[in-house]
This record gives sequence, C-alpha cells and structure tokens, in this order.
Amino acid sequence: MFLTTVSALALATAAPALLAAEADGAPTVVEEVVVTAQSLPGDPLAARRARAEAQKTPGAVAVVARETYEDHLATHLGEALHAVPGVYAQRRWGEDVRLSIRGSGVGNASHNRGVILVQDGIPFNQADGFGDFQEIDLLSARYIEVYKGGNALRFGGATMGGAIELNTPTGRNAPDRNQLRLEGGSFETRRVHGEAARRRGDWDAWTGITLLSADGWRDHSAQSSQRLSISAGHELGGAGEIRLVLSVADISNDIPGALTLDQALMDPTQAAPGVVARDYRRDMTSVRGALELSFQWADDWRFEGGLYAASKSLDHPISIVIDQASLNLGAFGRAAWEGRIGGRNADLLVGAWLRSGGLDQQTFVNAAGARGPRLGDGRQEALALDVFAEGRLFVTDRLAIVGGATAGRATRDYADRLNPLRSDDAEFAWIAPRLGLLWEAEGGQQVFANVTRSVEPPNFSALVQTPVPAFVPVRMQEAWTYELGARGRAGRLAWDWAAYHMTVENELLTFVPGPDIPAATFNAGPTLHSGVEAGLNMTLGEGDFGKLELNQTYAWSNFRFDGDGRYGSNQLPVVPEHHYHAELRFSRAGVFSVAPSLEWAPGDTWADYANTMKSPGYLVWSLNGSLEIGGHVTVFLDARNLTNQVYVSNANAITDARVASNAVFWPGEGRSAFVGLRARF
Repeated sequence: MFLTTVSALALATAAPALLAAEADGAPTVVEEVVVTAQSLPGDPLAARRARAEAQKTPGAVAVVARETYEDHLATHLGEALHAVPGVYAQRRWGEDVRLSIRGSGVGNASHNRGVILVQDGIPFNQADGFGDFQEIDLLSARYIEVYKGGNALRFGGATMGGAIELNTPTGRNAPDRNQLRLEGGSFETRRVHGEAARRRGDWDAWTGITLLSADGWRDHSAQSSQRLSISAGHELGGAGEIRLVLSVADISNDIPGALTLDQALMDPTQAAPGVVARDYRRDMTSVRGALELSFQWADDWRFEGGLYAASKSLDHPISIVIDQASLNLGAFGRAAWEGRIGGRNADLLVGAWLRSGGLDQQTFVNAAGARGPRLGDGRQEALALDVFAEGRLFVTDRLAIVGGATAGRATRDYADRLNPLRSDDAEFAWIAPRLGLLWEAEGGQQVFANVTRSVEPPNFSALVQTPVPAFVPVRMQEAWTYELGARGRAGRLAWDWAAYHMTVENELLTFVPGPDIPAATFNAGPTLHSGVEAGLNMTLGEGDFGKLELNQTYAWSNFRFDGDGRYGSNQLPVVPEHHYHAELRFSRAGVFSVAPSLEWAPGDTWADYANTMKSPGYLVWSLNGSLEIGGHVTVFLDARNLTNQVYVSNANAITDARVASNAVFWPGEGRSAFVGLRARF
C-alpha cells in the first residue's frame, strides 16, 4: 500500500507535464559510433555509445542492453547477465542471487560483497560495501555496464569483482514513447510493467512502474514487489544537463532456506526444516534519489557528478529477527579531458567518490516469526573516500599506454547500546595502481593487457561477530591481477575474451559453522584466482529467410589455496570450474524469433574448503520465442528447464562437510513456462 500511494501521487504529479509534451517523440539523432565488442541482438545506440566509452579501458568490460532480455521474464540479475562471460550470478531465492566475478565474495553466505552495484551513480551497497539485490528492477534499466575487477576504476572502486551499473532510461533514449507489458506463468507468477517517455524542448522525463507477485517454485518462496522509477532531465544549452533520478520500492520475500544435498535432489521444492515455523522473510521499503549534473567545461574538458541519498528499512526474520533502518549519503564527480601531449592523442579521467552511511540495527529472538526478547541493539557508521585518476597516451596511432590509480580511506565505527564494551572502530587506507596497454586495429579490433591491484576492507558483518568481544581482527583483502584479452568483429564473427591470473593475500572467506549460526569471516592464507572468460558470436546464415546466430560464452574458473597450512592447494568452493552457455537464435526482423539455449556446468563443484563434498554438475535446456503483431505488439514465450532437470544451482561454503552442517545447497528451479505481451504505442 505504501508504494501504491506513492506511485499514484507521483504519476498524478508527472502526468500533466508528460501528457503536455510534444507529440514528436522521435529519438535524438546522434552521430554513429564504432562498436568493437560482441554485437548482441537488439543493440540500441545508447548501449553502443556506452560500450565505445567503456572500451577505452584496457580490460574486460561488457554492456548489456535491455533488448537482450526484454522478451524473457527477467526478475533477477543473473537472468540479465547470463551471457556475460565470467559473471557468476545464480538465484538462491526470489531476486536474491549468488554473485561472483573472478571469485569475488566466493565464500559469502548471503548478500553481495566484492562487487560495486550502482544505478545512476547511487550504490545498492551500504557504505561499508555490503549490499542487497532485491532493490534492482531490471525493467528500469536502459542498459547495464559490467566492469570486471580493476577495470572499475572509473567508479573509484578497487574491489576484486569490479562494478555493475544500471542506467535508467531517459525521455531521450527510452526505446518507446509508451510501453505496457503483461506477463504470467508457472508458480502463479504475474508481472505488470508500464512506462512513459516524453520530451519537450530542453526537458525530458521517463517514468516506469513494475508490479510483481509469485508463489515461487519451492515452498515458502513467495515474493511480491512494487517499484516506481522516475528520471527527469533538463539540457543546459546543448553543453550538458541536470537530471533528477528517483526510485521507490516496497518488497516482500519469503525465504525457503538451503537444503542438504539429499534433500535438494530428492525433494527440491521443500523448504528447509524450521524455516516455515520461524517464517524466514526479507521485507523492505526503500527510497533512492540523486541529483546529477554534466556539462562541457571547456573545449576539451567534460564533467559529470552528483549527490545522492538512499534510505531503507528492513524486517528480516531468520534464525533471529533483524530490524534495520539505514541512510546512505554520497557525492561523486568525474572530469574527463581529451587532447594531445607532445603531438600524440591523450585523454585523462580524474574523480572522487565520497560516501557515508549510518545503520541502526536491533535483533530479537525469533518466536515463530515474531519478535521475542531483544538480543542486540547497535549502530554502524561507515565513511569512505576514493580519489582516482586514469590516463591514456597513444605512443603510436594504434597503441596506447594506460596508467592510473585509486587512493582510498574507510572507517568503521560500531556502537553497541546493550554492551558498550563491544563498541569499537577501525580505519583502513590503500593505494591501488594499474598499468595497461591497449592496441586497436584499423577495423576496430582491440588487444589489451593490464596489471591491477585490488583491495577490499572488511565490512561490519566481518568485524562484528558474536560472541567475540569488540571487532574481530580481520585484515583488508588485497590482490594483484594480471590480465590479457582481445575483442572485436570480423565479418560474421565477433569475439570478446580475457585471461587473468590473480594472487590474493588475506582473502575474506566465510563459512557456515553450524545450523542457525551466522556465518563467520576470516582471512585465508595466500590464494590464487586464474581463469578465462570468452564470448563468441557467429552468424551462421543470413538472407531473406531470416538470420541464424550462435551466441556462446564460456568461463574457466580455477580458484584455490596456495600452500595453506590446513587446506594445502585445495580448490575454493561454490563457483564451477567450467561454465558454458549457448543460444541458437533464428529470427526474422519485425516478424518472429526462436531461440533454444543451454546452460552447462560439466563438472561437480566443491561445497567445502576441505574438498570433501560436491554439488553435481548439470545441463539445463530452455527455449525462448517471440512473435511481432502489427509492428506494435510482441508476444513471447519463455520456457525453462525443459527436461525438468533436478540440480543444485549453487551452495554456501562450509569448512568441512564431514563435521559441519551441510544444509547449504540451493536447488535449481524446475520446469516452468511464462508468456508475455509487450505493447508499444
């Protein structure tokens, strides 16, 4: 009801301006840009421009347009990024996923750690780096940018996993003037989305509303959400713009819990024992907003920056009941220069990101889902500042040397209101340099190499661990990454691949020590992360009959201890060593498309650091199809797991399955089918 009221008020306020806009809503004509990366189906100009900008970095990046998943029931991040090699994003429940890029947060039992998640510069992460996925609405993104590892320097971040940014549509780049989509299918799933884009002179606005409800495939996995997103901008004489971005969400999720391997394979639809009786849930409301400014500072300088605020309240019964209220404030700014040095082309990016967050948390005994006696009452305050710079100098017309660094400082201040002796504070500081080479052929193909340092200070969940008094003395995670790759297109073939090797010190790992005990965090000894990320797009045939394409992605992930005193050279758990995704798409523009696909994890994956228990590999087949009617209506089918394969999607890491609780497996979703209608007018 909260969001319904807000949505109604917002639409009532925005409607007069939107409806009074000029009828001419044709897209602004922008000069064409060169695209060197894999060309995805439905690749709009906004995404191509973002990709061209991203590829100034000598490392692995990706840009995913909404068109690539708009004919799917994409409700969580994994369903939008499944074709980005090296991004491991598997659903646990609802919109919650296990996210890992190059092994980031590989041992994290819940939530997001090691990847910066933002939308329009507003982080979904708290100021200490810990984050959620539930606030993300994929239908409020025009395109999604993925910067892996140290290639996320433009955000000021230096985490192992890098950054993912969603970009809200505007009245100038939205795909349609008006759009309405209706979806429904298995597990009582229903989703309604409506959006409107308008522009009038120097003003533009975009508004979108998404309503979702589903009973879920497993017991006790129902979800519902209401989301409103608004983007309103004003051009500043053609040299820049000022923009207000606002999003509001009201989200409810039941949590079915993790199972033992036998439970997951014998009866994967069941909820974990005790979950229903304690009514595990994650319910939240959030309001996020930013005021952003961009302008041409001089002929060769451009600035973009903004101020943001994000407020969230959380009711979260699990083994205990968690009640949180948080407010995060921040500012960011980036200045970009393009010119010549010594007669050679050069460019420079400098910027800063300041963020501050306060979180009040109370915990209670879980009394059948209600709040029993109070267990804890504390306040967490985090402050962080990153200053960064990166420059390119073309030593020849085709070869650029790229250098940069980010310098950061972060503080953690915890006040325990029930036991002041447990109050504590900590401070972390770092410098993370990077150096790279970027060569571009005359046809736009690129070859790159770089070496980058990444750092990650521990968040509050790692520092505040009951019953340890004061902060647990965990240290900051540090790593050096060496990367080599290439991307480009030649004829009917497009490729995008990277190989990397990472040496990690003090890797922050978590494990589940027992039932109903929160995960503990510790620093591992030296670890090694190596891998290959490859994407290959092949046009197998094209003519009056239509177009036949084969899109493939493959990731090899080899993460292991390096002579650890306890675990030797064991592999790290959770992320499959080999992961392959392929889609064969036959389409006729403006008429129809048919696309069978498969997801394949060919080998078993360890679930514990001792390497004594595995989750089995799997092969899942799916089918997507669409039919356009009259040029303005699209009907689509999204059928998944056609063979009803029983499999484990992912698992939580544990120390040793022979002695620790092994109820850590999350079943993959069974056979399902969803149909949708998308109308443009």
